[in-house]
Amino acid sequence: MTSTDLPPTTAPSGRRLPETTPDVSGLVVAVLGGTGPQGRGLALRLALAGQRVIIGSRTTERAEAAAAELGLGITGSDNARAARLADIAIVTVPWEGHAATLEALREELAGKLVIDSVNPLGFDAKGAYGIRPAEGSAAEQAAALLPDSRVTAAFHHLSAVLLTDPAVESLDTDVLVLGDTRSDTDVVQALTARIPGLRGVYAGRLRNAHQVEALVANLISVNRRYKAHAGLRVTDV
Repeated sequence: MTSTDLPPTTAPSGRRLPETTPDVSGLVVAVLGGTGPQGRGLALRLALAGQRVIIGSRTTERAEAAAAELGLGITGSDNARAARLADIAIVTVPWEGHAATLEALREELAGKLVIDSVNPLGFDAKGAYGIRPAEGSAAEQAAALLPDSRVTAAFHHLSAVLLTDPAVESLDTDVLVLGDTRSDTDVVQALTARIPGLRGVYAGRLRNAHQVEALVANLISVNRRYKAHAGLRVTDV
């Protein structure tokens, strides 16, 4: 995967992007586990922005059905083939299947930029709560399982309801981006900025991913109390 640095620019929202923004417009994005609400929503938004998108699923039939429903040139395949064809893979599988899915795709994802967006959450009578995996976070688990991939983390706090609603033209939300290599997080920020209203904000190395993932439990509480679809906004950046 290669990219070209462009002059400083702004996101469609008018908010600032990094000093140099890689050109990601020609890169193929696979959304693994993309038949769920979050995966479908990200696939839809990226395709609307002109990105070539492949939905991956455990079965080709489910992926192709989801792709056909969304249209916009989106294609569907099993997760392994989608990973092989992609320059960037976004992981949106349920937490319960996270480790097994990535372990099975280690070879296909070697050398690829992987964006982990999975939130390890539990639910009980008191509501949602964050789970801390043995590795520290879902993103750190991904990095451990994919030693030959370039693992980052992003897209944790986006409302699937808003992502999948075609009447919502701009999401007006910041995306916290984590990773250990500046060039990789710059690519993720550039990809994020292609979606109207979104801006990627660097939020630290992968070791900081747990609190970002767990914050979704707080947003679920906000949304339930206020019947909203709350996201995040970082000020003074």
